[in-house]
Amino acid sequence: MSQENSSVSRRDFLKKSALGVGAVLGGSSLFMGCSKSADHGGSASINAGSRKVTSCYLPITDATPIILAHEMGFYKELGIESERPVLIRGWAPMAEAFMAGRFNLTHLLAPIPIYMRYSKGFPVKIVAWDHINGSAITVGKDSGIRSYADLGGKQIAIPYWYSMHNIILQMIAREHGIEPVIQSKTAPLSNKQVNLFVMAPPDMPTAIASNAIDGYVVAEPFNAAGEVLANGRIVRFTGDIWKNHPCCVAVMNEKDLADQAWSHKVIQALVKAELWALNNVEQAAHILSKDGAKYLPLPEKIVQRAMMKYDLETYGPSGTGAIKHPEWNTRRIAYEPYQFESATRKIVEMMKLTRMDGDTSFLNALDPGKVHSELMYTSGVEAAATALGGLAQFVGVDPKAPTVREEIISI
Repeated sequence: MSQENSSVSRRDFLKKSALGVGAVLGGSSLFMGCSKSADHGGSASINAGSRKVTSCYLPITDATPIILAHEMGFYKELGIESERPVLIRGWAPMAEAFMAGRFNLTHLLAPIPIYMRYSKGFPVKIVAWDHINGSAITVGKDSGIRSYADLGGKQIAIPYWYSMHNIILQMIAREHGIEPVIQSKTAPLSNKQVNLFVMAPPDMPTAIASNAIDGYVVAEPFNAAGEVLANGRIVRFTGDIWKNHPCCVAVMNEKDLADQAWSHKVIQALVKAELWALNNVEQAAHILSKDGAKYLPLPEKIVQRAMMKYDLETYGPSGTGAIKHPEWNTRRIAYEPYQFESATRKIVEMMKLTRMDGDTSFLNALDPGKVHSELMYTSGVEAAATALGGLAQFVGVDPKAPTVREEIISI
């Protein structure tokens, strides 16, 4: 896409970015000040006790099923009401709003519900995976990062401590003998250390364009935005490291699942939205973009790139090297709603090895199998998939064993 044809030019992007580089949140804590922090994007009647679906989302492609379930009328088809999903601009305020009962459905980074249930004692349930893959490591053109070994001595932003992004980046660092540290950007940093800090996703392209940071790992469409608007370079897709990994998940309060006549319809609408998005990628990108229903802050061409561009010419060995496993036949972002136990186990195991800001001592006592049985609500997805033709329609599902898989990781 040329600068002339883009509805957002690089100059406008750098000049008008309202979120700026100053939003680096070093040492940020979790779930504090919900009522003051949330950006509700307009007035909405919100009551988690009602039988109306009230949902919220971050402006990333991870939110696709929650957005489309409402926008495509899938809730209405099943005889339930829904309000337009409400935009919130941060993971902590969104989790807080959900915990406070202001919403009865949202999407969260997969590790956040583990924190919510086992550190905070909140009865959250993961009712479906929201999507698979959909994230990447993007670096600035002047960062000097060409391979993983180059992460040493660099400043890398992540969207949240409790994120697959943090887990996967630290898996890479350990594999290459690089120590992840959490410190001030001005503190001394050796070439065997990488400094990690939390930054709001919309700030990240601006930050690499101005050389305020060296790179970031985040969900789309901010990797595509980094490429197009900030001359950034994607050095690896996370789905090419951990095949078809979950990233965001759809969650509900356990008490709302008691009414299965209602809650299973909510889950069925989400599963139908995932299937529709899988088979109608261009239309989904249009709806999400600011040229469509204006859920995301970027134009359709960038959202389409974020959801569709995954070619070896650009990202293979002769390109940026972001795809090392074309034989996996993965997509840049795809959809698979079933919550595989193998993935839950691996996430819990990796969380125990991952450095995060704050008290993570609760992780020590977690049994991965128990976490899966207590946190995952799989019956809704199974019922929904059966009604829609089966789980085998989704990406990465073995038709002979649709609820079992092996986690494949290759750094």
